[in-house]
Amino acid sequence: MPFQSPLTFSDEQITVSELKSQLEIFAEYQKQEFSNHHPVSDLVLGRSEYTDLLLTRLWQHYEFDQIPHLSLVAVGGYGRGELHPLSDIDILVVSQKYLPESLGAKVSEFITLLWDLRLEIGHAVRTVEECGHIGRTDLTVATNLQEARLLTGCEETFHQLKMLVHSESFWPSEIFYKAKVQEQRERHARYHDTTYNLEPDIKSTPGGLRDIHTLSWVARRHFGATSLFEMSRYGFLTDAEYRELLECQEFLWRVRFALHIELRRYDNRLTFAHQPSVASSLGFVGEGNRGVEMMMKEFYRTLRRVAELNKMLLKLFGQVILNRGVESSVQIISDDFQRRGNLIEARKPALFQARPETILDMFLHIANDSTIDGVAPPTLRQLRTARRRLNKFLHTIPEAREKFLELCRHPNALHKAFSLMHKLGVLSAYLPQWNQIVGQMQFDLFHVYTVDEHSVRLLKHINTFSYAKNHSKHPICCEVFPRIQKKELLIIAAIFHDIGKGRPGDHSVIGAEEAYAFCREHGLSTPEANLVSWLVRHHLLMSVTAQRRDIYDPDVIAEFAKLVRDEEYLEYLVCLTVADICATNPELWNSWKRTLLAELFYSTQRALRRGLENPVDVRERIRHNQQMASALLRKENFSSREIELVWQRFKADYFLRHTPKQIAWHCTHLLRHEDSTQPLVLISKKPTRGGTEVFVYTQDQKGIFAKVVAELDRRNFNVHDAQVMTSKDGYVLDTFMVLDQNGNPIEENRHNAVEKHLVSVLQTAGAMQIRTRRIPRNLQHFTVKTKVDFLPSKSKKSTTMEFVALDTPGLLATVGATFADQNINLHAAKITTIGERAEDFFIITGAEGGKLSEQEELLLRDALIANVAELAPN
Repeated sequence: MPFQSPLTFSDEQITVSELKSQLEIFAEYQKQEFSNHHPVSDLVLGRSEYTDLLLTRLWQHYEFDQIPHLSLVAVGGYGRGELHPLSDIDILVVSQKYLPESLGAKVSEFITLLWDLRLEIGHAVRTVEECGHIGRTDLTVATNLQEARLLTGCEETFHQLKMLVHSESFWPSEIFYKAKVQEQRERHARYHDTTYNLEPDIKSTPGGLRDIHTLSWVARRHFGATSLFEMSRYGFLTDAEYRELLECQEFLWRVRFALHIELRRYDNRLTFAHQPSVASSLGFVGEGNRGVEMMMKEFYRTLRRVAELNKMLLKLFGQVILNRGVESSVQIISDDFQRRGNLIEARKPALFQARPETILDMFLHIANDSTIDGVAPPTLRQLRTARRRLNKFLHTIPEAREKFLELCRHPNALHKAFSLMHKLGVLSAYLPQWNQIVGQMQFDLFHVYTVDEHSVRLLKHINTFSYAKNHSKHPICCEVFPRIQKKELLIIAAIFHDIGKGRPGDHSVIGAEEAYAFCREHGLSTPEANLVSWLVRHHLLMSVTAQRRDIYDPDVIAEFAKLVRDEEYLEYLVCLTVADICATNPELWNSWKRTLLAELFYSTQRALRRGLENPVDVRERIRHNQQMASALLRKENFSSREIELVWQRFKADYFLRHTPKQIAWHCTHLLRHEDSTQPLVLISKKPTRGGTEVFVYTQDQKGIFAKVVAELDRRNFNVHDAQVMTSKDGYVLDTFMVLDQNGNPIEENRHNAVEKHLVSVLQTAGAMQIRTRRIPRNLQHFTVKTKVDFLPSKSKKSTTMEFVALDTPGLLATVGATFADQNINLHAAKITTIGERAEDFFIITGAEGGKLSEQEELLLRDALIANVAELAPN
């Protein structure tokens, strides 16, 4: 044995420094054994046994073994014999009578030594009577006492403690069961009732180790089973369920053990900072973040399995413990199914194995009756057994295909049936492609959910478009969705839109091909299959165009309209796009995105109705905007001559890219602006296009864009859009669309301060030092390679540039300052943040105007990459 048994420690070795050294030797041994793939269950038990020996030796050293009626007891996880490298070591010093003061001081000395050794000690010193009193009123204490294990000391005292804990009056099993179920419900709520947290807690998250413990506690309290193995021997678990729980526990233990090796202090959160090292430690390797994603996929799949077993078994235990289920009224639904209370139940014990297609019948019944809340526990058990024994995927069965298509066409299937099919593993049993995306995560801050969870949430969001109450949040979708004739095509597209993720190649192309094959296999026509395939192939087209392209450019609208082709495709696409954004991250959808998509939708709709062969007349639009703006200005008592004099200074592009209301707003203040040498800053009182519009008018000078965005960034505002223009006489007319950190317009009570500070910044001569905020913690563990791409364009007037980088504070100001240093003129910017990534779009020209030369592009790319590198976290 490479380490010394604590029982052999001499009294001279029992010093803090020597004991620390021995603990380090043992920890290093366990770390090496873990690296050599030794079973983690042996290591967890081995750590507990080593701790047993250490505490026993120290107990002897303090001569507590000479004191009658005193016992040292392990409780909680340590009582179960489960210790990870940083686990709490919960101990109880228990006696039959109160300890005299001298002995109490000696026990305190014993505990202090354990703390000095930096062991995670949780301790209590109590009499048996006190244990009973506290345990009866405190569920956590009662649970810990259930797992009490004698380490050393008086066996009689420990026997009295066990008799007390196991007495029926201590915690009647019915009360204990209800309390533990409620405790679990509250714990799950703290994690938003989902297993898909980006930085999950291995122990406490839904489906984590605590869910396995809860099963053990309930079974121990009522049935007397002291382990998962005993639960299976007594028939409370099937052999398959026992093996599955054991397998899940083993994997979660491996993850937790690997995490604890990495940490200095106790924690069970699998944070971004530690996911790469834990993945590597467990042997999950691959290019880039592939290793992390592989590990997390296995992790999430394990959580789902535990959560499913936990829910089913607790219901089964509840029926026995609370004598429920037997007396529930039974209502016959069909030859195969009946309703017991608010749960659906199979009427035959092997129904799903005999006729697997009846699995889908069950969900059709759930869709037909919204008052059915779920599936009865025995039927859940039958479903799990049938699922494991399937020798082919359900979609290969013709009857199952008919029923699946019927579900897609059912008006109520999106409400509950599809999400339940996913939760119970039926979608995985139906589609092999779906099975591949279960638990598939992406190591970034943008995708909050795994691919399968995101897709199910997308279906739920589509369902919300049916309700008029959501019209204010999704006006276009609530108008369009009810009139879509074949909603099943949208549902199939939603199922397949991300199904290619996690595989080599473009997931949109992979999904489009597989969606087409699926549609044809299920008897849909070629045009229907083409529509579904097109939606999957182009499901990102509308959001990318709205957020990263200049949608006020008629050429951009014409190009988008050519891809969409007709209004039917446009209506399907906008519903899929909005649901996709909302299902990706709850914080993504805001009034700014709603406005962008609405403008793109209606502009494209007009282009399609006008006919793609009849492009918009730019001069006619300019004349229309001028006429409408002039009418508004004359209402403010400005003369036609005053209006004309101001407008003579503006280029035609100004009138094309601003609405009549914007033009009138700007010009009203410009006409009243007495000192034209001083900057003018305007902030819209009412939200414009879902955000706050900031208009800046001042004499042109180098680096104005950088100054403005740096000041806005310093005040925690995000710039999402910018129009940068100059007048014929050398003044800038810049418009910024700004939102706060929560995606809302700037609060009106902050407007005056923002105006004042922007004016002050603009009055400051020379280049401005970009002072940035501290990089947020969640960004510190990500790297995004800075990329600068110049998009091909037929235009000779300007260059279009795409820019990708880590979204660090001060990034946009740095880009603006780089433009100024390189004598690049900025005309428009679209700013998009996707998790930790900034994906921005700029329209620029060279120093003399016009398109950038190859040399200018090269110099600009090198300068941007170099300057952004200085912002990156160390």
